[in-house]
Amino acid sequence: MCGIVGAIAKRDVAEILLEGLKRLEYRGYDSAGIAVISPKGELQRIRRVGKVQALKDAVEAHPLKGTIGIAHTRWATHGEPAEHNAHPHISDFIAVVHNGIIENFEPLREKLIAKGYQFRSETDTEVIAHLIHDIISTDDCSLFEAVQKAIPQLRGAYGTVIMDTRNPDILVAARSGSPLVIGCGMGENFIASDQLALLPVTRQFIFLEEGDIALITHRTVSILDKNFKEVTRPKVESDARYDAGSKAGFNHYMQKEIYEQPNAIKNTLEGRMAHGKVDLSELGEQAENILKQVEHVQIVACGTAYNAGMVARYWFEALAGIPCDVEIASEFRYRKPARRKNSLFITLSQSGETADTLAALRLAKENHYLSTLAVCNVAASTLVREADLVLLTKAGVEIGVASTKAFTTQLTVLLLLVAKLGRLNDMAPSTEQNIVQALQILPNRIEQALMAEPQIKQLARQFVDKHHALFLGRGDEYPIAMEASLKLKEISYIHAEAYAAGELKHGPLALIDADMPVIVMAPTNEMLEKLKSNIEEVRARGGQLYVFAQQDAGFVSDDTMHIINLPHIEELTAPIYYTVPTQLLAYHVALIKGTDVDQPRNLAKSVTVE
Repeated sequence: MCGIVGAIAKRDVAEILLEGLKRLEYRGYDSAGIAVISPKGELQRIRRVGKVQALKDAVEAHPLKGTIGIAHTRWATHGEPAEHNAHPHISDFIAVVHNGIIENFEPLREKLIAKGYQFRSETDTEVIAHLIHDIISTDDCSLFEAVQKAIPQLRGAYGTVIMDTRNPDILVAARSGSPLVIGCGMGENFIASDQLALLPVTRQFIFLEEGDIALITHRTVSILDKNFKEVTRPKVESDARYDAGSKAGFNHYMQKEIYEQPNAIKNTLEGRMAHGKVDLSELGEQAENILKQVEHVQIVACGTAYNAGMVARYWFEALAGIPCDVEIASEFRYRKPARRKNSLFITLSQSGETADTLAALRLAKENHYLSTLAVCNVAASTLVREADLVLLTKAGVEIGVASTKAFTTQLTVLLLLVAKLGRLNDMAPSTEQNIVQALQILPNRIEQALMAEPQIKQLARQFVDKHHALFLGRGDEYPIAMEASLKLKEISYIHAEAYAAGELKHGPLALIDADMPVIVMAPTNEMLEKLKSNIEEVRARGGQLYVFAQQDAGFVSDDTMHIINLPHIEELTAPIYYTVPTQLLAYHVALIKGTDVDQPRNLAKSVTVE
């Protein structure tokens, strides 16, 4: 989602800010802007709709000189994508960039208009600029003091950075619900919404906590907590890598990341299996006692991560014998769920900054779940820092907005956890051995699945004039159908839905005709014969079928049914495996339709607002 970069140094910072924005492009945005205070104390601001490159071109044409500045990529919430809505927003000597949503911006706006302030955008962010300006003008206080007075008046989520042209030696930042990280240099300091933006200039980071307000100079960092008490946050040396500079010969980051899945899974499994058993000792000494008490699992997530949780529900119940519920985070946080006895609360997130998932985690802590466990891809994220237990996926940086390797590594981690909890719940030792064996061979199986790309590329041409698609699956393949439909709609903009195949007769059959492609996940398992009956229901109504199946499944291609033959796969890991060819299908359909594969319209990589 929106990206923030700020810098205060003894050198010109415009280039640093622009490079930071380039590194945040993967988050999704529709406009970009930069503001720098000149050596004469003048505010220089340039904003552009579209890509960061357009902003860079504008800065090349009109160079910005100055040692302090802020920059932003905006994902529209209030007001259309337009230059006048792009950040930074200004109120005389105040400039502001902001991630999040100010929920009470309308009454604040009316109050400020009554005081004579003129608004030049439709954004909620401009309220912050005028409010701080008003407080400084009325109370004759410093910027840092004004921010402290403004914060209690703001409701909602925000990560914001403010600068004052009259005092070009400080930046002030505040965090509530939207991440901010300070980068510490030698005689210079930086701030961003993601450490990846700052890796070219520093490896030393301070992660702001909920409610923190920071005063940053080129030499010092002072932090107040949510109670306005001075605190010291630890400085962390990051080993994060940013490898988005090269697509390694692939046409898009998404394609690259699809092909990185065998290695991503290998990395995720490394050190976590030994002697036919799962080893999750990384959870710590106290974890064993906690996991022994688990009688129920509650999974909460959003989007692709929610689909991973839905697969895991089948595993937890069928393999480990532990009841499991899965809920969308934005729903969970706003109802009053009844906590089950000895329930382990699991949150899933690629970024670890998903606003609704974080809110659900905090609610779970208030409701005294047995323990909380985060499955996440970013070691320094808020979700990881706030959960009791953590299992990291090791997918590496994922740039494409449509998640691929993050999803399959989440599933890998969840299956490891199922094996661990199952062993503590008297699961047969042979079941754990089978899980370990299936996971050990999975990277090779996925490499085999990737060899189907030429066939899938040909298949994708049949979707060029389609406006709707239906995905079907049964058992643990139903959530994979959900994930496949999500991928297609995300990057090709084709309306797609997923159904449990047994539900066809309860409504979806009304949609079937010759123009409706029906894509079926058909692994060889105990549900296959039932699934074949569902397939015949579609054929009888003239539907066009595209069936992903193993070569021994007994399907034969004809004019109404196209079979994508896949090699053998172990039943335990079939959901992970069947994800890969559907990712390739979505990718190649999007290519044919000419959409922006890596940054699809209206979407963001890290959703840090509700």
